[in-house]
Amino acid sequence: MLSSPVHLLSLGFGSGLSRYAPGTMGTLVAIPFYLLLSRLELWPYLIVVAAGFLLGIYVCDKTSKALGVHDHSGIVWDEIIGYWITMIAIPAVTWQWILAGFVLFRFFDIVKPWPVKIADKRVPGGFGIMFDDLLAGLYALACIQISWLFYIKDL
Repeated sequence: MLSSPVHLLSLGFGSGLSRYAPGTMGTLVAIPFYLLLSRLELWPYLIVVAAGFLLGIYVCDKTSKALGVHDHSGIVWDEIIGYWITMIAIPAVTWQWILAGFVLFRFFDIVKPWPVKIADKRVPGGFGIMFDDLLAGLYALACIQISWLFYIKDL
């Protein structure tokens, strides 16, 4: 499957094929790309994330159909975009904030609080695969931004 550019992307450049914690491996793959994207101003960053989300609807749907399983665990492009959403407008790119974003996103992606769990179960196709991670990323984004505000307040 990795010979197809569509499947290569949706499988997180092969990270989704990990036997152990493929979603976590996919999120780890997001970090080096985030480090490159973090150099962008806010609007270009948001455009890249939105384009990645839209591309994800297509590639995740194609791979899901090829595998015959909706939201197969190997499909991790949604985790990559979810992490990038988590890291929107992080004012200081340090390993602590990168780690905080990673932990927060993985937490919300695994726990799936309302409405993430509903989206995960009820929204079909590539959009459904992407949408629950978008919601998890927004939860993590809110937490990391609130943490940043308290961090600034304490200085």
